[in-house]
Amino acid sequence: MPGTIDVLDGGTLLAFSVDEMLKYSGPGSPGGVAQAFKILELALPLLDDAPPQRREISVRTAFAGPGARDAIELVTRAATGDRYVVDPALARSERGPTLERFVFRLGYRDASLTLVVREGIVTEEFFELASRDGRSVKEEARLDQLKLEMFEQVMGLPAAEVYDVLEQG
Repeated sequence: MPGTIDVLDGGTLLAFSVDEMLKYSGPGSPGGVAQAFKILELALPLLDDAPPQRREISVRTAFAGPGARDAIELVTRAATGDRYVVDPALARSERGPTLERFVFRLGYRDASLTLVVREGIVTEEFFELASRDGRSVKEEARLDQLKLEMFEQVMGLPAAEVYDVLEQG
């Protein structure tokens, strides 16, 4: 089972589990919560050797999904602090419609990095169902199943097998 995402709030160490992230976000987007967990698990140690100050972490992403936003907010308070920005210009169209929005640029003090989801993590079926308006009851049930499958897949992998670091500075 995965560990925790550790950050500092002033002088207090806070450790957030994926279960806490799921509770905060609610049941609607477990795949997005898992993605956020792996994003933070991979990025934060690359941004600083020690747990970072949570209120100094910034996030820019082309992905507007609520699960990822909620989980990142719980850990960083970035949405509340206007440090979480959905920026469609970050999309990487060369990756195709299924993957183009899964781009996350994290910053901490003078360091930053950009992560993109690896192929095979987000399926075309998932993308098509999630993007479709007016889903049938059967389609909603299938989408819910795909969300849980994504959660299990993502949480079963090391973070570096879920996201690639494209740029670090």
